[in-house]
Amino acid sequence: MATLRSFIFIDRLQPQTMCYLGTWIRGALPRSGMAAQIIEVAPGLDIEALTDVALKAADVQGGILVVERQFGYLEIHARSIAAVKAAAEAVARAVGKGPGEAMRPKILAARIISRIDAGHAFLVNRNKMGSMVLAGETLFVLETEPAAYAILAANEAEKAATIKIVDVRMIGATGRLYLSGAEAEVKAAAEAAEGALAA
Repeated sequence: MATLRSFIFIDRLQPQTMCYLGTWIRGALPRSGMAAQIIEVAPGLDIEALTDVALKAADVQGGILVVERQFGYLEIHARSIAAVKAAAEAVARAVGKGPGEAMRPKILAARIISRIDAGHAFLVNRNKMGSMVLAGETLFVLETEPAAYAILAANEAEKAATIKIVDVRMIGATGRLYLSGAEAEVKAAAEAAEGALAA
């Protein structure tokens, strides 16, 4: 029986979060404003059968299907919230768990770095997939477990403040989020990101 590590519903994908996903997903591209569901399970290969369940249960599209060392990941999306929820509920039934029985997210680290140095910005930008952090901006970094919760933190931060998503890593042992912008905006975004994981 699969362990349900993450079971994340996003009511409205924000523009930067959607664009970040578009930089690396190999499936159907989501659009801004679509609803999405992210599911993370162990063992990883179990995600294949669960993908079949989700895609047959409702009119949704698959964006991410990844099997990595220990965990499997699925992202589905649609314009219809009801369709995404129906597909997600079918997966939960197949796993034998309720949506609330996924692992709770744990914040392993969260820091705000004010007025980032130009050299530090350069190093961060060498490893990013999103926007660039600029010298003098404030940087927020967050690490969470399970990894997939990083995408929820990014989406909620973007809803709450005018920030740049520098990078989101939502696959692996832990997830990581990098946001930058003006100090007050980054603080509001950090509060929203951490609040979403605590809720």
